[in-house]
Amino acid sequence: MKQARHLVGVLFFVLACAVTSQASTVRGTVNNGTTGKPASNVEVVLIQLQGGMQPVANTKTDAAGQFTFDDPNIGAQPMLLRAIYKGVNFHQPLPPGKDSVSVDVYEPSGDTKTISVPSHVVIFQPNGANLLVGEEYGVKNDSKPPVAYFRTDGNFEVVLPEKSALKQIAAAGPSGMPVVQSTIDKGKNKYAIAFAFRPGESEVRLSYDLPYPNNSTTVKLPTSYGGGRLIVVAPPSVQVTGDGLQAAGQEQGMNIYERASVAAGTMVAVALSGTAPPPASSGAPEAGGAPGRAENVQGGGEAATIQSVPGRLDSLKWPLVAGFCVLFLLAAILLARKPVAITVASPATGNPESLTRPHAAGTVDKSTASSNGDSLAPLDRNTANSLDALKDQLFRLELRRQAGTIGEEEYTRERAKAEQVLRELVRG
Repeated sequence: MKQARHLVGVLFFVLACAVTSQASTVRGTVNNGTTGKPASNVEVVLIQLQGGMQPVANTKTDAAGQFTFDDPNIGAQPMLLRAIYKGVNFHQPLPPGKDSVSVDVYEPSGDTKTISVPSHVVIFQPNGANLLVGEEYGVKNDSKPPVAYFRTDGNFEVVLPEKSALKQIAAAGPSGMPVVQSTIDKGKNKYAIAFAFRPGESEVRLSYDLPYPNNSTTVKLPTSYGGGRLIVVAPPSVQVTGDGLQAAGQEQGMNIYERASVAAGTMVAVALSGTAPPPASSGAPEAGGAPGRAENVQGGGEAATIQSVPGRLDSLKWPLVAGFCVLFLLAAILLARKPVAITVASPATGNPESLTRPHAAGTVDKSTASSNGDSLAPLDRNTANSLDALKDQLFRLELRRQAGTIGEEEYTRERAKAEQVLRELVRG
């Protein structure tokens, strides 16, 4: 048993070294999602995320829309690829372990009817004499043919309550990565961002401070986009009343209130009173934080990252991700040595909640398998696809935790699901 544990330890060390010394080349293709054809002569930039968003290399796609980057950090740390098409930035995350990637660009459109805003979430958190506020708009782009909604003068506007002190505005595209945005001041507490809303679901997040004298205030929330549902979130110790707001239960220890189908231009007055634990322990919005990640930043400027919960994993996130990669490599080796056939239901790539468990389908006789050299090929492909999907899900799960879009309880639950799937794969 001791020797076995020692062997496993050595194997983990070797695999860890393999993770950090893997090939430092990535090959990719830029596709035009509007035309369905490869995009040629498009500038592509390789961006390092650690230590701020730093471009480290650039190239252009060939006639087939293909490009290649060589950099020692590829595979060793998460990076970002930026394709600049018609003056619009389109980004694709490049997590560790990936050596090929596809980046989609779209024809830009300035038509406001390209998007809709079905939801508007406002989170209140008392913090001494101030009230910390985080807002999140859900944005949908169902354009057909698919185009990206974008205008350089600002294509998404938000209006803040009176006496607000804006901290930052961020956005997240369909990949779910948070984005720090440069803001365009329109005057009278109105701000805009120039963000390319690609087809699918995106989010716009902002954070600001309000005075909270005597632990009570009334916040008048302007509604910039009509037809959506307004959701107000506050700690249970804070009393909340508002125009048309109805109690809607609790989630992750916070009280939820909602109002359906708010018309554009409506001013919703929300009265709040009471105190609550500091943001760092309550999971409420926190202004400030660590340097941000970027997915679709248009223009320059520096800003702090918006966070819904403090980034407690900043110093540990990459070792954790590397550890997950090691686990998957170990599982692959163990699976390659087991004469067991399994049918794997590959997890959906877009949502960490959609992980499904594989089920054993019986054993395979080695002599039969050897007589037909291709009989194990589907198993190898399914296993590799499943491990890649699990690795991608865990990577996204860590990013969501850093971005504050998932609570600790949900994070723990989803990580346990992924680890259970991994154990099932190893056991066969």
